[in-house]
Amino acid sequence: QIEAVAAENGGTAEISAELLEEVVYLVEYPTALAGRFEEKYLALPPEAVVTPMRDHQRYFPVKDAAGRLLPLFITVRNGGTDYLDTVRHGNERVLRARLADAQFFFDEDRKKSLMAHREKLKTVVFQEGLGTVYEKTERLARLAETIGEKLGATAEETAQARRAALLSKADLVTGMVTEFTELQGVMGRAYALLDGEEKAVALAIDEHYRPRFAGDAEPETVPGRILSLADKMDNIVATFSRGLIPTGSQDPFALRRQALGLANMLIRAKYSLSISIIADQAMDLLQITEQAARENLRQEIAAFLRLRLKNIFDEEGVRYDVAEAVLSDVDDIYACYGRGQAVAEALLAADMTAVIQAFVRAGNIAAKGAGGEIDPALFAVPEEKNLYQAFTSAKSAVDSLLEGQDYAGAIDALRDLAAPIDALFDAVMVMDKEAKIRQNRLALLFAVDRLIRRVADFDKIVL
Repeated sequence: QIEAVAAENGGTAEISAELLEEVVYLVEYPTALAGRFEEKYLALPPEAVVTPMRDHQRYFPVKDAAGRLLPLFITVRNGGTDYLDTVRHGNERVLRARLADAQFFFDEDRKKSLMAHREKLKTVVFQEGLGTVYEKTERLARLAETIGEKLGATAEETAQARRAALLSKADLVTGMVTEFTELQGVMGRAYALLDGEEKAVALAIDEHYRPRFAGDAEPETVPGRILSLADKMDNIVATFSRGLIPTGSQDPFALRRQALGLANMLIRAKYSLSISIIADQAMDLLQITEQAARENLRQEIAAFLRLRLKNIFDEEGVRYDVAEAVLSDVDDIYACYGRGQAVAEALLAADMTAVIQAFVRAGNIAAKGAGGEIDPALFAVPEEKNLYQAFTSAKSAVDSLLEGQDYAGAIDALRDLAAPIDALFDAVMVMDKEAKIRQNRLALLFAVDRLIRRVADFDKIVL
């Protein structure tokens, strides 16, 4: 019915699945009808028209072939076709009042630039004991600079992210967002464009809130991603510093969604970024100086992100033991994800069981030592020399492959260690009676184990 009514009026209805489902359950005897509103309201940003129409009145917007809004809406009455003109008139009158409010707030907001609105953020508290939202935007600007540098963004992209950070929360104190809270970020983008800000800056203001809900798109621009990462990390560190860590039943600041969004963004964009470096800077900017508190925060944030990565692996069908094998270090989320995918793929190979058994065997014995220098002069049998040469070759290859984010290649390079490991155990007792020989063998196995664990803790794999 909605599609047919829209076509009769020369347009196409924009039907979201969520709104359609809601309307279906609101009415028992649905009848779709079209209404109109004054064309002058089309001068408003499209979202300022669609939001009161769709989110407040449960109307369906109508667009032309070029995707532009038409001065039309479609609503669904509960009943038959009697007195449709009366129903139409009533709905038009309600929407007209909503759009008049939007026009008023928009006109009032436009009396000042977005940067001028930002000054009012000095009166808005971010969180108890953590300063104002104005101060938060200052932190975001600093974090954006660091993240841009670490990600290798261009100077222009980093500058755009920094500018967007300063303006990112300014629309929160505008009349439009106060009245229509769903428009936070959206109106910031619209006002920034009207102020003559760069398009990339305006888009970043809107994108930094993404994902707003499960299944929402992630930021598509580099400045948007930088700012989104900065905002999410600041929110997590700030809230955790107050002891407000999400529990099984409570997450009032939606930190799980933000952490999941942060992780997915790093994975989809293939960004290698040290979480600890950014978290440490966030602590500096929040003036968290006590070392014990900082270390506790690092551990809590790592544990929190580890759970989000477990969720991601689980949704993608990755085995739980594979996830456990790569989740000991989640500082680089994209690297962690890449290692997990590579291990899952490697397990499909027929010879991988024997390879992992060799890795685990080496790790079990290496745990009895404490590392140290390896002295080739103390090798007593050829198998020690062969393993050392294989280790040296594998280390060079793994260093290069991990640097290039080729985790599958790194596992292939590590495979070459399995045969020399088994040969060594067949040839000698590692725990030799001679202390120097024993210590040298343990140091060699310790180095081999440390190299293998740069990819995964294979002892956690269930064979």
